[in-house]
Amino acid sequence: MNPVTLALPQEPAGGVAGWAADLVDAMGGPGAGLAIALENLFPPLPSEVILPLTGFAAGRGVISLASALFWTTLGSVAGAAALYWIGVLFGRERMHALWARLPLVRASDLERTEAWFVRHGTKAVLLGRMVPVFRSLISVPAGLERMPLPVFLGLTAVGSLAWNSALVMAGYWLGDQWDTVGTYVGFLSRAVLLLVLVALALYVVVRVRSGRPRAQHRRTL
Repeated sequence: MNPVTLALPQEPAGGVAGWAADLVDAMGGPGAGLAIALENLFPPLPSEVILPLTGFAAGRGVISLASALFWTTLGSVAGAAALYWIGVLFGRERMHALWARLPLVRASDLERTEAWFVRHGTKAVLLGRMVPVFRSLISVPAGLERMPLPVFLGLTAVGSLAWNSALVMAGYWLGDQWDTVGTYVGFLSRAVLLLVLVALALYVVVRVRSGRPRAQHRRTL
């Protein structure tokens, strides 16, 4: 491996970028793949930092561009497969038992969600790999619903390659400005998270309001 080290004046040595740079310097492409596999398992590790940094490393000649894309996609698939098996091992019966203990939800809500996933699961897995926040989470319901493993891995590979290629190539072309990718993707991630929180808040409000008439009706009996 070319013994070129990454100069990262924009990031503290102890930050995520420094950690990822050390992995790439020490292991090359497999180090980038390991970083992305861990990012799938621990979403607080930001792919919007790791992937552009890997592209920057490719631009500096630390690894080849083909190696960067191959290993980061392999790492994405490996991390997603681990989450898939967590869903398989947890199982639908445990999921239904846990769901029954949650407030403000009904069994019919989960059944509708499952029916939706049966109809649209392939699109959800494919497109979900390109949506911040949901990139990791989508693997668990795929395991819960026992999506055929070859189908899941194929869709994950295609979706991950698209997402990884966009961020790796951005870091490759931006060079020393690779960290600007994280700024824009971070805005997108926060926007997605905000939409999810708003949707959950609306769901709770609807459930509380729909439950009040029934509670009042019981008191009058």
